[in-house]
Amino acid sequence: MASVQSTHKKVFISKYFQSLSQTPHRLRKRMLATWTPDQELNQVRLRSGADMKRKLSWYDLVAFGIGGMLGVGVFVTTGPVARKTSGPAVFISYIIAGISALLSSMCYTEFSVQIPVAGGAFSYLRVTFGEFVGYFAGANILMEYVLSNAAVARSFTEYLCSAFGISDPNSWRVEVHGLVEGYNKLDFIAVALVLLLTLCLCHSTKESSILNLIMTIFHVVFFGFIIIVAFSNGRVDNLVKPGGIAPHGVRGVLDGAAIVYFSYIGYDSVSTLAEEIQNPPVSLPVGILGSVLTVSAVYCLMALALCMMVPYNQIAEKASYSMAFQNIGLKWAGNVVGAGASMGIVASLLVAMLGQARYLCVIGRARLVPCWLSYVHPSRGTPLNATLFLGLCTASIALFTDLDIVIGMISIGTLLVFYLVANATIYRKYVIISQNPPFKTLSFLFLLTSSATGFSISWKLKQQWWGMPLFGGLMVTMTALFQNTVPCVAQTSEWSVPFMPWPPAASIFMNVFLMTTLKMLSFQRFGVWACLITVFYVLYGVHSTFEAEEVEKELAVSEVTNPPSTQLTKLDV
Repeated sequence: MASVQSTHKKVFISKYFQSLSQTPHRLRKRMLATWTPDQELNQVRLRSGADMKRKLSWYDLVAFGIGGMLGVGVFVTTGPVARKTSGPAVFISYIIAGISALLSSMCYTEFSVQIPVAGGAFSYLRVTFGEFVGYFAGANILMEYVLSNAAVARSFTEYLCSAFGISDPNSWRVEVHGLVEGYNKLDFIAVALVLLLTLCLCHSTKESSILNLIMTIFHVVFFGFIIIVAFSNGRVDNLVKPGGIAPHGVRGVLDGAAIVYFSYIGYDSVSTLAEEIQNPPVSLPVGILGSVLTVSAVYCLMALALCMMVPYNQIAEKASYSMAFQNIGLKWAGNVVGAGASMGIVASLLVAMLGQARYLCVIGRARLVPCWLSYVHPSRGTPLNATLFLGLCTASIALFTDLDIVIGMISIGTLLVFYLVANATIYRKYVIISQNPPFKTLSFLFLLTSSATGFSISWKLKQQWWGMPLFGGLMVTMTALFQNTVPCVAQTSEWSVPFMPWPPAASIFMNVFLMTTLKMLSFQRFGVWACLITVFYVLYGVHSTFEAEEVEKELAVSEVTNPPSTQLTKLDV
């Protein structure tokens, strides 16, 4: 027995090294390989073994979008950004981030209506720019989901403490002195929450939707309570004292916008539910755009409420709203806020964990990760293995990693993926659908990115003031010239981005600009992650997909030469 296992091991190692020797050839063949939407919807989807159940309606999507975004943005990022970056003008930071999110969500909506699969940005980019770009975006989205979910789970502990009147959230964490600062406070409550939600999502998407709908309704009522009480007991003077409404200037407002953009990642989860919706062409636009607009309005009101209660330099960085109510003498309200915020964070986690599993499931269908991750349970209709695997990863990170360590890296990964989707929207519309030669469109996208980068660098370096109007004017001129010189097909009956190419062009500009406001440390950490996922693709992904495609080609040829009826006849004889 041992000798047989040893032989199998040697054969496997020999075969793997033989595959590695063919890496250049396989990279050339697979990196830019694309699938058609029809193949993505049918052939690739069959690899999961069973279909996901179409049980969701448009109101489920709106609830998922609102539930997925509200808990994260308000209770995790608002306090720290108001205190350290934007001041009372944090509500303007939310407006800017909301505009950028709305532009990006338009691009997502068009793709999700035309390609209603669970892969989100991964599938959209794979059918447009090829396998590697899709994989790179999918890996970054997964990183963003896992890190943000871990950070949000830890913030659940902070608000749960405030619900019981405990001001120090670390009192419920276990400090280990041998670990590095920032990783040394173990949070077993966050781990328990993540594991509980993982089991819930494994059971059924529809039941999870009902749970989310109940929590979201409660959440909206609860937010109304906070806004009314805060506006009634707060002071308008706190918005301008000390230091004015924007104590750190316009730069602080824009830097804050890049950070709070983390708050809008929930709408991406809605697009991953495309395989489980009863009427995708109608439900997806309503669910994605409706949730982004609703949440943007609530964010602005909640940010104003916080800054009216407490001067920005006295806002607590942990459990900000609970501490603010206690500071104005409403301790009972602080406890209520702690309980309600905990509920909101649970809803946010539920949606985000649901989205991350569907991303990994579809990446598994493409064979870019082990195929067992693409398994869909035949009776429950849920991506079982992907949900369990990512739940364990999230729980492990939530155990010891603080929010401050991961938030910058989350923002840069999210902005990069949204930037790529905006580019893909223009390319697909003007090249793939309109069948124009790609040179003009690719040149426009390159010059657009270059102009946005030039504008952003001029802003970042605080030099060459003429650079900003020059690059900004160049971007507007190029977009207008492109619109008038490159023809675009008329809109179909399905939903599509209006006023092409302006919304995705503006999205490209804003995503590049917001990325450059992040700290250098975020780029360094992201660079390490980008290298790791690229190495994984070269050593595993490209070989796995190449061999999977070759096997499917052989099966297709076999079916043509030996149809099933012929095979049966031979068997009968």
